[in-house]
Amino acid sequence: MGQPYSGRFAPSPTGPLHQGSLVAALASWLDARAHGGQWLVRIEDVDTPRCVPGMDAVVLKQLADCGLLPDAAPLVQSQRSPVYQAALDQLVAAGLAYPCACSRKDIEQALAAAGQPHHRNAELVYPGTCRHGLHGRPARAWRLDVAQCAALDGGGAVTWHDRRLGTQTQDVAIDVGDFVLRRADGLWAYQLAVVVDDAAQRISHVVRGEDLADNTPRQILLQRALGVPTPVYLHTPMVLGDNGEKLSKQNGARAFDHARPVAALKAAAARLNLPTAQLREDDPAKLALSGWLAAWRALYNPARE
Repeated sequence: MGQPYSGRFAPSPTGPLHQGSLVAALASWLDARAHGGQWLVRIEDVDTPRCVPGMDAVVLKQLADCGLLPDAAPLVQSQRSPVYQAALDQLVAAGLAYPCACSRKDIEQALAAAGQPHHRNAELVYPGTCRHGLHGRPARAWRLDVAQCAALDGGGAVTWHDRRLGTQTQDVAIDVGDFVLRRADGLWAYQLAVVVDDAAQRISHVVRGEDLADNTPRQILLQRALGVPTPVYLHTPMVLGDNGEKLSKQNGARAFDHARPVAALKAAAARLNLPTAQLREDDPAKLALSGWLAAWRALYNPARE
């Protein structure tokens, strides 16, 4: 017997859910139901300066209005700092994490001095300045020693399989560098929190938006370093706005109309290549929210491993 299926939807309460968020929520809910597993919701609010007070309740109501109800009370990341600290302590004790004194400007200057100027909107690849000591400077953040973690599995790139995207490979040391686990402002980084919480909730399958696929190799490295299982991943298609850019809260994506949940869900289902018109529109059951969810659940094919 393998691990029982457990999936999750993990919104950040920085604003209401938009249509792109709903695609990921519906896909993860359908995947859990098709596998006969449980579906959980996690409120990812570790980045507290960006979170809007009361927005977690708004998000949960949006989901409830769409009939997407979790099987247990939501896990709230802002209440779990001691658990994240224990994970960091474990990594430090194993020689896999170290303190860093560098500011963003320090990193940019180090990259420029090494002939690697930073391009606008590109991710800063940390050059490892503090890997072997702070040289008298005060610590600001904590980073994962990527090379040491990779060495646990023989070194090299991380290769993983996505149920939709296929085989994926990334050399985290080259493309990302030693990434942050705890930020200079004392807040926990997304990468550490999500890995710790996926393990705590025994998440077996992660279904989320394609924009998060680039995070997966970092999370796999952390999973291996902490000795926790790696879930099966599926990254759903991105939803683009009229300007061709990914819908996101950062670029002003509007909340979906949860007062008209069937219309919002049908738009999300269409992005997942599920029928929205072929079902008999004259069937009263299909016009109801529960009817559409039941129909998509029956039609959804989880055999994408």
